[in-house]
Amino acid sequence: MMFNNCLKILFCFFIIFPTLVSAQNWDIDLLKEINLERNKSLDPSFKFITNSVSPMSIGAPIVVLGIGIIQKDSSLKSKGIFMVEALCLNAFTTTALKMAFKRDRPFVTYPYLDKQADAGTYFFPSGHTSSAFAFATSISLAFPKWYVIAPSYVYACAAGYSRMHLGVHFPSDILAGAIVGAGSAVLSNYLQRKISVHYSRKKALKL
Repeated sequence: MMFNNCLKILFCFFIIFPTLVSAQNWDIDLLKEINLERNKSLDPSFKFITNSVSPMSIGAPIVVLGIGIIQKDSSLKSKGIFMVEALCLNAFTTTALKMAFKRDRPFVTYPYLDKQADAGTYFFPSGHTSSAFAFATSISLAFPKWYVIAPSYVYACAAGYSRMHLGVHFPSDILAGAIVGAGSAVLSNYLQRKISVHYSRKKALKL
């Protein structure tokens, strides 16, 4: 049920969303308020956060998987594999959507924005945000403790906000990135559970 609802939400979002973005000014209005009226003394902090996303989202799954292999802990190893799968699915989905939408960066369309970070050509959805939310959701599903979930999502939200603060993403890119990242982790978890149940039944039949 949860998986089907997630699919419906994603489908509706990516069918309706482009029309809403083109028809409304809220996207650029909010970005101007965040970027042009920002506290510039926070720039170094948000640059650090935005630059930490790739090492964090890639490093965490590898560390969990590595510890599982070293300690010969099948449960920990399974969690690491799941986190790697979520990372890969998110990267594929985000890249595919970027190429499909080919939306220009906000500072290209609106040159008066203050760009404070390096950025590629296409950017919908936000890759940094999708990676951060894929990390936050996958580690929260793997280790469902409040002291893991709370800081993980605070970090993911800060990563998304940093992209607007630094002038390289519209709010809509951040929202889409959060949905893609979290959705990738949920889907990966669902598929892993289905595969695990399938192999467990197959093994039981052989006994």
